[in-house]
Amino acid sequence: MAIGEAKFRQAAWTYVVYGLAYLVGGLYLAAAGFGPRGTERYGLAWSVIFWFVVGILFVVVFPWLLVRQRRWFERWVLSRRDFARLLAALVAARAIGVATVAWSPRVPTVPVLGTAVPVRVGAWAFACLTVVTAVMLARAAWSREP
Repeated sequence: MAIGEAKFRQAAWTYVVYGLAYLVGGLYLAAAGFGPRGTERYGLAWSVIFWFVVGILFVVVFPWLLVRQRRWFERWVLSRRDFARLLAALVAARAIGVATVAWSPRVPTVPVLGTAVPVRVGAWAFACLTVVTAVMLARAAWSREP
């Protein structure tokens, strides 16, 4: 396996972990009533559906597109390298957004398994995972071609 291919495979698996954290965290926060701004007005069911769809994209579709070249995708949409660059930029922007939440959370704590967990702690943990994901994507996207 070429070094570039290994980097894309590693980026895809890192994105799976990121997607699982996003899916589980998003579903839990939505169920607890702390979904993204604007989803409160649509109710719990729509918020859970939203997070589930986003999570499936993150856990299944995006890593599937990263792990190896797809001729139809590269011909009609983007090259895998450009897709990874776009994802790296979006994930880096998300890291900034999550760090902003960690810096000044809207609510001080979230109930998790019967205990109150500071939002700041969870947000910083997710921000770190987001930064690692952005770095892995950038590493693959800007690696040399074999």
